[in-house]
Amino acid sequence: MSRSIFVGDREYFPGVKSVPFEGRESDNPLAFKFYDSDKVVGDKTMEEHLRFAVCYWHTFCARGSDPFGGDTQVFAWDEPEQPMAAARAKMDAAFEFFTKLGVPYYCFHDRDMAPEGASVAESEQNLATMVELAAERQQETGMKLLWGTANVFSHPRYMNGAATNPELNVVAHAGAQIKAALDATVALGGENYVFWGGREGYVSLFNSNTAREQEHLARMLQMARDYGRSIGFSGTFLVEPKPMEPTKHQYDFDAQTVIGFLRHHGLAGDFKVNVEANHATLAGHSFAHELRMCADAGLLGSIDANRGDPQNGWDTDQFPTDLYDAVGAMLQVLEAGGLGSGGLNFDARTRRESTDMEDIFLGHIGGMDTFARGLEVAHALIEKGGLNRSRDARYDSFNDGQGAQFEAGELKLEDLRDLAAAVGEISPISGKQEQVENLINQYI
Repeated sequence: MSRSIFVGDREYFPGVKSVPFEGRESDNPLAFKFYDSDKVVGDKTMEEHLRFAVCYWHTFCARGSDPFGGDTQVFAWDEPEQPMAAARAKMDAAFEFFTKLGVPYYCFHDRDMAPEGASVAESEQNLATMVELAAERQQETGMKLLWGTANVFSHPRYMNGAATNPELNVVAHAGAQIKAALDATVALGGENYVFWGGREGYVSLFNSNTAREQEHLARMLQMARDYGRSIGFSGTFLVEPKPMEPTKHQYDFDAQTVIGFLRHHGLAGDFKVNVEANHATLAGHSFAHELRMCADAGLLGSIDANRGDPQNGWDTDQFPTDLYDAVGAMLQVLEAGGLGSGGLNFDARTRRESTDMEDIFLGHIGGMDTFARGLEVAHALIEKGGLNRSRDARYDSFNDGQGAQFEAGELKLEDLRDLAAAVGEISPISGKQEQVENLINQYI
């Protein structure tokens, strides 16, 4: 689906007019090989299935630094010395990029869009000014906001956490930022609102009251939900798991931890989970595992699409290019019935060594093609490949008779004992794992 291309007073990406779909035979690096937004897969177009979004932070704020070195990338939108002028230039560059790439959505933190002021009131005014401009850009281009959030982890005041901070005054600052970010999200028609607890955890158990901190975190989520609903936000609140980094241990360790936390505090009706692939890796899980756990719980909300490097020990946020991983992820999404109001947000950045403006396009094109192809393969596996039949056959013994009674809670432990005594020794039944893996490779 085409959108109006935005180019402001200055063109920041003059080497790209728009990214076309040219098919897998094309040798044009600035063209899609698999992502055809209007192509129908099953009952929806690729655009409707994937709901791609570009993140404001890595794409326009990250400049190639890593834990061992400073910036390597120079962006023209950073040239204005006055912070609000630089914010306006960055927004012009952002909407030019969004529309030339052809994605339907974008995402932002409050501090990505507007600089922090000298006071709470000035910070709020800066954000409100930039939200007004973003609303104009959305109207001009047809772009939409997938979700907004507040950066309550970067400022030094949050070194000991935000909602979980032991100082009330810091918690109050976090609340003020979340309120303003919710106001911005509603003003821009955001379909979701995300919480990533970047420092909501502990570094040392010796000086941390973990029970109290987790109660405070739940209280902040409850307050944000209540405020959001009071100002007309009808979308989904999302919590994004991550096990550690920057804290030693974060309270949103992985998907199942978040699911348990939400259920324990009565938040599951309003909140779902935003799964990031790289965070799954850091938690010792696969991307598909985290998605499946959320789907099983009915709490799969949205996805931050990226990947990590198993040879690095930190969150590298690389663009996703692993087709096998994408197939596994899209199988979970399709079997869950889709992402609803969520989408695939590219929480990814070009490498430190990639310093050309076109590299930002190349990273997104590769990620979008990877998930588009993953969608096609996953759909074929479900529709034609017998993948579900093979899996379901392993549980046939629970479909009727005593198996069905067991699942319905109609058997006692003594009944299981009597059944075991009656059947005696049993022969192992193959899981046919190799056959299933070969089938997936066949469709890839």
